Amino acid sequence: MNENKKTNQQKNEGLPVPPLLEVHGLSVQFKQKTVVNQVSFTLSAGEKLALVGESGSGKTITALSLLQLTGATQTSGQAVFQGRNLLTLPDRDIRTVRGEQIAMVFQEPMTALNPLMGIGQQIVEVLELKQALTRAQAWNAAVEMLARTGIPEPERRAQSYPHQLSGGQRQRAMIAMALASKPLLLLADEPTTALDVTLRGQILDLLSDLQRETGMAVLLITHDLHLVRRFADRVAVMERGVLVEQGTVASVFAQPEHPYTQRLLSSQPRRDVVELDPDKATPSPLLQMQNLQVIYPVPLAGWRGWFKKGEFVAVQGISQQLLPGQTLGVVGESGSGKSTLAQAILGLLPHTGDLQLAGQRWQQPPSSNTPANQRLRQQVQVVFQDPFSSLSPRLTVEEIVGEGLLVHAPDLSSTQQRARVQQVLQEVGLDEEQFPGLLARYPHEFSGGQRQRLAIARALVVQPRMLVLDEPTSALDVTIQQQVLSLLQGLQRDKGLSYLLITHDMDVIRAMAHHILVMKDGQVLESGPMAQVLQQPQHAYTQQLMAAAALIPQAAFSS
Repeated sequence: MNENKKTNQQKNEGLPVPPLLEVHGLSVQFKQKTVVNQVSFTLSAGEKLALVGESGSGKTITALSLLQLTGATQTSGQAVFQGRNLLTLPDRDIRTVRGEQIAMVFQEPMTALNPLMGIGQQIVEVLELKQALTRAQAWNAAVEMLARTGIPEPERRAQSYPHQLSGGQRQRAMIAMALASKPLLLLADEPTTALDVTLRGQILDLLSDLQRETGMAVLLITHDLHLVRRFADRVAVMERGVLVEQGTVASVFAQPEHPYTQRLLSSQPRRDVVELDPDKATPSPLLQMQNLQVIYPVPLAGWRGWFKKGEFVAVQGISQQLLPGQTLGVVGESGSGKSTLAQAILGLLPHTGDLQLAGQRWQQPPSSNTPANQRLRQQVQVVFQDPFSSLSPRLTVEEIVGEGLLVHAPDLSSTQQRARVQQVLQEVGLDEEQFPGLLARYPHEFSGGQRQRLAIARALVVQPRMLVLDEPTSALDVTIQQQVLSLLQGLQRDKGLSYLLITHDMDVIRAMAHHILVMKDGQVLESGPMAQVLQQPQHAYTQQLMAAAALIPQAAFSS
């Protein structure tokens, strides 16, 4: 009898139902370092349990250990699944469990999917191996599974490679692959971290629907507390490898008992910015856009493509301004034109219309390194989403932070350059007292939040007037996120910096932005002061974004 049907029958007959998974005293050691320490929890069929905590708390290692995927570690304790201890199963048996009875969705689908195989073929491979289907049966089942996850044109997309899909489509393909064998338990490791707010909601709804249909249990690993509140039945909180608190989502969120849980729940972004005084004269804009357009040439199908190119309008007629010391928040889904707009402002893409920065225009093409363009590049700098990939692993802190001075301040002596680097590092909260030998260290020696501080220091060292912040906190834990946002708020107050903030996190927008642009398909659908747009959104798409972010219930707009 199917395990889920058996469980439902026991429930209907009033019989006690044993947990699907019982973890007792789970410990994991890397050499002499204990990273998971005496963790115990249970998970019933059809239940959704969220495992939360900061990076390094042991969440992912806990999940990976259930499938013996932790490599050369020492693992002890019990993880009883269907009467068998997963931690001690021989290789042959645990390979049967993986993907068939327990499946996993990884955090970054681009690295988890095979770039050399089509999406459909990767699902077919699972079905042939785990379900013993023929090639034709497996292909039909793969297309059907992609359709169930909401991927448009599933027959065509099944033949696409991972790089040909959007982030949301890749994540859906991973979910389709994980659920192809109808597992009893799904381990979902940060399945929505890299997705826009609307895609997050869609993926959560998808997982909930599939979970209800199949009766599978879900162990969700995340640091997104909004996601936990919306999705999970119970929550377990981990700190430095120890499970410090667990219970129903309602009880833990309403009355957290452990100090660490209290700190997590109080680490939501807080607004601490200088508001515009309506009684004072409005200063001249630092950034001014009038009918700004960015157009990409695209090949035409058929013989026409031999003679001319088509056009794709990525940014359509944007008119907006940004004042000194203010933050303009830009929100929208992937493909809405946010990053294209940022690249045009940074002088990295040709554009039409009028774009003025500090009263100056980019000389066309903006990528040309003319003296005028070089002076403008000093005025506007960028902080990227992932500090680890944006910082060279081969350069020291002094070389990374001071690199811009070689271009924009060549007259400074080496002593003056070092003094400027040390000053800006101190401004972002990094100094020799805290990190001995700071200037000679490399990026891998720092945590994610510290690396983001290095990225901010690199941008500030040339003394710009404006920063483009591209998802500056999306890869960070909630507590570190708050620290970085507080740093940015303080720098804005002290230096009068202007920010163009690109993010899909509405909490970050609410904490940082003075004005908001809502973009979709290259167009601005709505704009205005932060409070007006977030609290009284006028456009249906903005309302959808607010509802997906759980800031305003969807029912509030139905009237």
